[in-house]
Amino acid sequence: MKTQKTRYTFTALALVGLVSLSACADPSQAKESKESQAPTDAATAALSSPDQERPKVAVNKKAEKLVPEKIAADGKLTVVTAPGSAPLSFYATDNTTPVGNDADLAAALADALGLELELVPVSWADWPLGIESSKYEAAISNVTVTEERKKKFDFATYREDLLGFYADKDSKISSIKKADDVAGLKIIVGSGTNQEKILVDWDKANQAKGLKPVDFQYYDDDSASTLALLSGRADASFGPNASGAYKVATADELKQVGSFPGGWPDTAQVAVTTKKGNGLAKAAEVAIDGLIESGAYEQILDKWGLSEEGITDSKLNPPGLAD
Repeated sequence: MKTQKTRYTFTALALVGLVSLSACADPSQAKESKESQAPTDAATAALSSPDQERPKVAVNKKAEKLVPEKIAADGKLTVVTAPGSAPLSFYATDNTTPVGNDADLAAALADALGLELELVPVSWADWPLGIESSKYEAAISNVTVTEERKKKFDFATYREDLLGFYADKDSKISSIKKADDVAGLKIIVGSGTNQEKILVDWDKANQAKGLKPVDFQYYDDDSASTLALLSGRADASFGPNASGAYKVATADELKQVGSFPGGWPDTAQVAVTTKKGNGLAKAAEVAIDGLIESGAYEQILDKWGLSEEGITDSKLNPPGLAD
């Protein structure tokens, strides 16, 4: 498939610290400084460039016809994303331009809808009000579908929500498949996240059976948590699978030792998020299905090492996680 260098209208906003929420919503389980995202080799440098090679996407006429008139009027699709950590959404080497899987998906979606992308970086806490007020038209920022969110927003899914356990590639830990496997381990997890809730529940069950407790570890910086794994201060990390997979692909210092649905034991999906009832989510669903059929979707996931999280078709407002 042909690729093209995509440049899009970009709006810079001041960012505040990202807030970790449940349901694997925030892609970063810890704050990641821009300095920690510097490329380490040519391949990573290309992924961190503000000028990204992206699939060439033709206008999807069926999806284009479904775009609400108010949104189509200015010829732009205003999408918000919360840069946190690679590969979902992070800052390029210019420390200004958001790049990553979510930015690529946003660009492909806008192209399919026949609109110009305006990609706006915001703090995680700001996207809900921005979508509700129609200041922004869509959020593409690792937002998991939940029943509570469905009261205010519509969703068109584009990725499975997976959590992953990662360890030093030379670690003796080979597999974490059940609660018993974490007993006595030193595990890095993000405070207030769904993965922390899962780990806390497992730890309680283990201790009730007389097993050793988990040593919960929390870090304010992603680089510090990686260093803790490599130095042996921590045995494993438990967070969004996408971030761990990217580290494996670009640095070859870690290994995946387990993966679980983001809503364990229930499955969960990440979705394009729009204002409830405005009709844009339906257009996004049709457009995403077109991207899947054309191969552009697979190309985007492969680029960022996320093929494990791919879907076969987009769902409009599927059952969400209970809150």
